[in-house]
Amino acid sequence: MAPTQRHRWITRPDSRDARRRADMLGFVVDRARADFEGRYPAARFGPVVALVAAYEEEQNIGDVLKVMPTLVGDLEVTTLVVVDGGTDDTARVAVDAGVYTCVLPVNLGQGAALRLGYELAAAHGARYVVTLDADGQNDPSEMATMVQPLLDGTADFVIASRRLGVDQTTDRFRRAGVVLYASILNAITGQRLTDSSNGYRAFRIELLNDIVPFLHQDQYQTSEVVITSASRGWRIGEQPTVWHPRASGSSKKGGNLVFGFNYARVIGLTWLRVTAAKRRQPAGAATTGT
Repeated sequence: MAPTQRHRWITRPDSRDARRRADMLGFVVDRARADFEGRYPAARFGPVVALVAAYEEEQNIGDVLKVMPTLVGDLEVTTLVVVDGGTDDTARVAVDAGVYTCVLPVNLGQGAALRLGYELAAAHGARYVVTLDADGQNDPSEMATMVQPLLDGTADFVIASRRLGVDQTTDRFRRAGVVLYASILNAITGQRLTDSSNGYRAFRIELLNDIVPFLHQDQYQTSEVVITSASRGWRIGEQPTVWHPRASGSSKKGGNLVFGFNYARVIGLTWLRVTAAKRRQPAGAATTGT
């Protein structure tokens, strides 16, 4: 029977495009993973993995890698760079620096690159993962500060705070956005964070193993990680750090209005998804956090 006009109004869109995109993303990630395993067949990471997702950062990433620590206390640090596609020499700079390098053949977005990095870290023996930006805004020498609450057992996830530390940038719009979005996230998650959008973060591997299946955002993904971790019952802490201006070039996340809109959109979408999941959860079911 042909559909009525009413049925045409309420019929859901064909899901083939979503499936096609998911299949393509899986194919690209599988190629990158296979290339990594072929290049490093006996890879074994230290307890701490410094994870850098990099997209067209050949001018900056070399200086970041030069000052990456090899130890945090008595724990060995392994540096892993996930090159998120691009057409410049970011991958060559990382390989020449002697660090583990995984190259995505096309650009998927920072969130997708980090998820691949989390999976590689877990598969090769990491106990803690620290994410840093490739543009020089985070100081690798502060990694010990970031990891310490994890070692002390007081947090499962630590976010760097430029508001508790020092913000050397001068963009007042971005500064106001940091305050605004931290306030929104605190309101919906019950946290008391001052800087929820900082890319300098430290995780226990158990937390990452738990939340990665729930992460979907390919870009503007910092709020998704915070909301998902909080909803799963994990402990989130902060450490004061210095926030430096970009060493060179411009942000890949767009201008202030674009960045602000997309960051707010991810907050809304993630919160709706988390809320819906809680409604479906059986009464009395426990979360997995400690």
